[in-house]
Amino acid sequence: MPSSPSPGPNGSGSQNRSGSGSPAPNETLTLRALVTTKDAGVIIGKAGKNVADLRDQTGVKAGVSKVVPGVHERVLSISGPVEGVAKAYSLIVSQLLSSAAPSSPTATTTPPPANTHSSLRLLVSHNLMGTIIGRNGLKIKSIQDNSGARMVASKDMLPQSTERVVEVQGTAEGIGRAIDEIGKALLEDWERGAGTVLYHPGTSDERTGRRTQGNGTSGRRQANGDSTRRSPSPPPVATSGNLRTQNISIPSDMVGCIIGRGGTKITEIRRLSGSKISIAKAPHDETGERMFTIVGTPEANEKALFLLYNQLENEKERRVGREQQQEQQD
Repeated sequence: MPSSPSPGPNGSGSQNRSGSGSPAPNETLTLRALVTTKDAGVIIGKAGKNVADLRDQTGVKAGVSKVVPGVHERVLSISGPVEGVAKAYSLIVSQLLSSAAPSSPTATTTPPPANTHSSLRLLVSHNLMGTIIGRNGLKIKSIQDNSGARMVASKDMLPQSTERVVEVQGTAEGIGRAIDEIGKALLEDWERGAGTVLYHPGTSDERTGRRTQGNGTSGRRQANGDSTRRSPSPPPVATSGNLRTQNISIPSDMVGCIIGRGGTKITEIRRLSGSKISIAKAPHDETGERMFTIVGTPEANEKALFLLYNQLENEKERRVGREQQQEQQD
């Protein structure tokens, strides 16, 4: 693999990998978290002072996504060695607790008590959730026991993305310890995060027009899965030199909606994207999920991922609507 940091889980990258074992201290992790617009302002600080101080104290790169009108969440992204990322998030939690504490006009800012609890919403690739949870939940239990923090993983992927939320609850120190262990686990299994479609807070129209892959590059603007540059848009021509292989896991009960009656939907996704898509006949692990293997150019694979997850979102909405209808009838 290339010597420069290459994106892995949630845009996390690694370098100088030995192929197995624990990650080296100099390997780069990028870990994203959802924060409120108000908290983002505290993290950035006046004229960017707080985030600049954070970089100086920890040696990480840190930034917050742009404000989207009408949207009250932003994405905090921190990159660096695992220890630096963990320390940065711990400092941020302390900073947010301090800003939320009531104070008198004459009082100076003081750090919150060490036992004050807070929470942090991490964004983790759906394909890497098994890495964090572990077989029979043993890994997540170990992280909780060692850090003193509590972790709650969401069941569903965020809209128009392949990321899920892992909420880490505890003291600033405990959250930092948990993130240190989470980060090491993500780096050890970084290849499973390839092809992650990153979450972007925004309206559905905003998200439809902005796709970002796990390689940190912005995708072409899409409308209903088709390129807006011309219509119809022919799939990109693939050559052996620029083909990429990406694997994604899909819940078994959702596979049928992607294949479609007589294979019509998966055939259409293959045609529109230009990627070859194969589907495992049986679940690949105890989660009961089936592996989809996508082979094509980076552009074709991005389009295939967009179409696949768009189909998943439509099916989720259909099922929710059906459940609500049944509840009303009952």
